[in-house]
Amino acid sequence: MSRASLIHSLQNYQTQFLEEEVFRLRFLEFISRHTDCFHRSCVPGHLTASAWIVSKDRQQVLLTHHRKLERWLQLGGHADGVEDLSQVATQEAIEESGLSQVRLLSADIYDLDIHAIPARKQDPLHLHYDVRFLFEADAAMSLEVSEESLELAWVPLTDLSELVGKDASFYRMVDKLKNY
Repeated sequence: MSRASLIHSLQNYQTQFLEEEVFRLRFLEFISRHTDCFHRSCVPGHLTASAWIVSKDRQQVLLTHHRKLERWLQLGGHADGVEDLSQVATQEAIEESGLSQVRLLSADIYDLDIHAIPARKQDPLHLHYDVRFLFEADAAMSLEVSEESLELAWVPLTDLSELVGKDASFYRMVDKLKNY
């Protein structure tokens, strides 16, 4: 997926969620204004890719307790110049979980989100334009916590609120699972 193919995917992306449609339009505007959008050096914000990893029975999701943000999140990270965001999400899924196998269920965008990242050390407050992809993995496989995480856990979808509170993007991704 190149910059041009990402723009094409975003132009054709359809969602039933109003908030996500607003994000889609903001993504298109951001990418058109910032040719460096795949790099962390793009100060107003930059593209990131996430892996929404579900168990084979679609009853659990793998989350990481993020060390810097001190929040439970899906696995993912910065594009760092790589324009194939599904490749970035795949790499992050493997590196951050220690899983030997994850299966990308579709190269199509699964979800879009834009969220603020607080200022930290030399990094100012900025936005992550997060493109999310759907993955599947065997929940019985062993996990290995990376240095970016405090903990990893397979979380039953019915217990998600205990870790993520009212973050609407998580519930949006759960709703979308009904179509898979």
